[in-house]
Amino acid sequence: MKRFLFGALAGLLNLVQPAQAQDQPFARLPSGTEYRLFRADAAGKYQPRTLAPTDAPYASRAGQVLTVFMEFRTGRDSVLMSSRRMQPTAQPVALPAKPAPGGLEEALGLLLPGDSAVFRFPADTVFAKTFGRAVPPFIKRSGNILTVLASARELLTMEQMMARQQQLQAQVEKKAAQQAVAQSAKDNALILAYLKKNHATAKKTIGGTYYIIKKAGTGLPPKKGQTVRVLYRGTVLSTGKEFDSTAKRNNEPFSFTLGVGQVIPGWDQGIAMLTKGSKAVLLIPSPLAYGARGAGADIPPNTVLRFEVELVDFK
Repeated sequence: MKRFLFGALAGLLNLVQPAQAQDQPFARLPSGTEYRLFRADAAGKYQPRTLAPTDAPYASRAGQVLTVFMEFRTGRDSVLMSSRRMQPTAQPVALPAKPAPGGLEEALGLLLPGDSAVFRFPADTVFAKTFGRAVPPFIKRSGNILTVLASARELLTMEQMMARQQQLQAQVEKKAAQQAVAQSAKDNALILAYLKKNHATAKKTIGGTYYIIKKAGTGLPPKKGQTVRVLYRGTVLSTGKEFDSTAKRNNEPFSFTLGVGQVIPGWDQGIAMLTKGSKAVLLIPSPLAYGARGAGADIPPNTVLRFEVELVDFK
């Protein structure tokens, strides 16, 4: 539950209180939480909704997931954090069978899809019940009140929510894969142009990393799971700018376990092609390096990397 709530506490939400909220008095739960409920009429205008005695939120909805937009404000009406600008879809909130009295879960359990609400909590109570921490001093100084504006969208079973998240994850992964293919084509063209300009011949791993043997070593290459020790110098292919090297680290070889994801894929692929004592140049397309995220100021997004490496030994 806390994971869902803190996911909602990000960005600035353009969620507008209904005009009637200023005139409608707050109702109060036995726990002390104050609330105003609203529902859009046929004309799309929000009207106050009374919590009927027959409403039994947790009798029928415990264990389900309510998707909701939320905005959090201080007692002085300053916006703290919210969800819509951070993520355009409503945030999932699990409805527990026994919500903590005075907590956010209890309040959100009053809502049905299509409802909007304004909740007002004693800040020290809701922070203790929902977030398990003390209320921040600046909120306490603002009247010790936390106001939450909420707009409920859907009520889903946990199975439906999991299926939706898996579908969204699959869409994200598919899009990322398509972008990686397109970026690889650009990177390969850049690498081939580099090889032609420098009259160099490279081999290519099955995974897509180019490598140029500068000095052949002896014996067999290392296997997955073995610990390798490597001297290296890393540069950006397009500019030649160095971003890291073992020379800057007292020339101490860098050790890692081969083939288990401790390094970028281009390294796992390229080092696996070398034998003890080999010196080589690795040319690594960006999807096999740091991809679209880059790595700080020295490695921008979608950057092809060049590494001069020496496989010192392995065991």
